[in-house]
Amino acid sequence: MTSNKVNKNTLVTLIIKSLKQELSQAINAANEAHAAAVDDQSVAETQYDTLAIEASYLAEGQSRRVQELQKALCNYQALTLVEFDENQPIALSALVQLYADSKKQHWFFIGPAAGGFRCQLNEQHITVITPKSPMGLVLMREFEGDNISVMLGNGKLTDYIASVY
Repeated sequence: MTSNKVNKNTLVTLIIKSLKQELSQAINAANEAHAAAVDDQSVAETQYDTLAIEASYLAEGQSRRVQELQKALCNYQALTLVEFDENQPIALSALVQLYADSKKQHWFFIGPAAGGFRCQLNEQHITVITPKSPMGLVLMREFEGDNISVMLGNGKLTDYIASVY
C-alpha cells in the first residue's frame, strides 16, 4: 500500500460536491424542458407536428435524471465509511487496488452511485464504481489477495486484489 493514503471523507465530500453541481444543472434543464413542453410555440399545428410530444418526453427524462441525482446524493450523505483490512470482504465504501494498477496509483472506490466519477487525491487516481457494475460485481465479497477475472468489453481482465482499505 502507498503512503499517500486517500482520506475517504475527503473523497465522499468531493463526490457530493460533484453530484450537487450535476443536480443543479439537471434541475435547470428539467425546468427548461417543462417550460418548452407547455409553451405556446409547442402547440401542434398539424397532426404531424410532434414538437409538444418531444418536449414532454424530454421534460419527463430530465425529471427522472433529477430524481436519480437526488437519490444518489442522499445515498452518499448517508454512507457509512468503513476501514477495511485483509480479513474483511470488500463491500460498500472500500478502496480497492488491483496489482496491475499499483504502479499507476489507481484505485476503485465502491460507492452507492456515481459510477464512472474520476478524481485525483494525494496523487492517487480514483474511479468510483458501483456494486452493480461488472467490476463491482466481481470485487464484492472478495478479499485482499484474491484473484479476480472480469469481462470488460471484448477483453478479459485477470488480476489479483493488491490492497483494500
